[in-house]
Amino acid sequence: MPQPKYRKIAVLGYRSVGKSSLTIQFVEGQFVDSYDPTIENTFNKMVSVNGQDFSLQLVDTAGQDEYSIFPQSHSMDIHGYVLVYSVTSMKSFEVVQVLHDKLLDMVGKIQVPTVLVGNKKDLHMERVIKPEEGKKLADSWGAAFMESSAKENQTAVEVFKRIILEMEKADGNAPSEEKKCSVM
Repeated sequence: MPQPKYRKIAVLGYRSVGKSSLTIQFVEGQFVDSYDPTIENTFNKMVSVNGQDFSLQLVDTAGQDEYSIFPQSHSMDIHGYVLVYSVTSMKSFEVVQVLHDKLLDMVGKIQVPTVLVGNKKDLHMERVIKPEEGKKLADSWGAAFMESSAKENQTAVEVFKRIILEMEKADGNAPSEEKKCSVM
């Protein structure tokens, strides 16, 4: 058996967008609505994608706003980023754009493996941000885009599988169906 690949992922976003709920849904398979928003928490989870095992360390960060100083720790040894906004909050959508800019400044790269997540898609009546807007933003970053609901385990799992694929792509390990064969 090949060794599991260790990957550290930071989950970033404005307050109350569902960062912890998504992370806990993925790790423990349950929906937690109320959660202490002031703390940063780290979770570990083993997951298999395309036959490769990954040992994930998920850094569930405390909520940030546009004035937060981007913590150095969020750019050290992090392989991929899940940036979360709530489809019910224009403010969170604005903040996620600021966080992405700060992130790139901090890591000094034009692009890092990122998945932009529009969470709370189950709250249809309260939605203010259309899927197309999220997609457009993610495209401008060269990031993947998904909408999710932390109440559904399936979408939470998809989010983290997607960031693994983005990290693998950055490492030059495209999934097999995308691998091109060239004869030299």
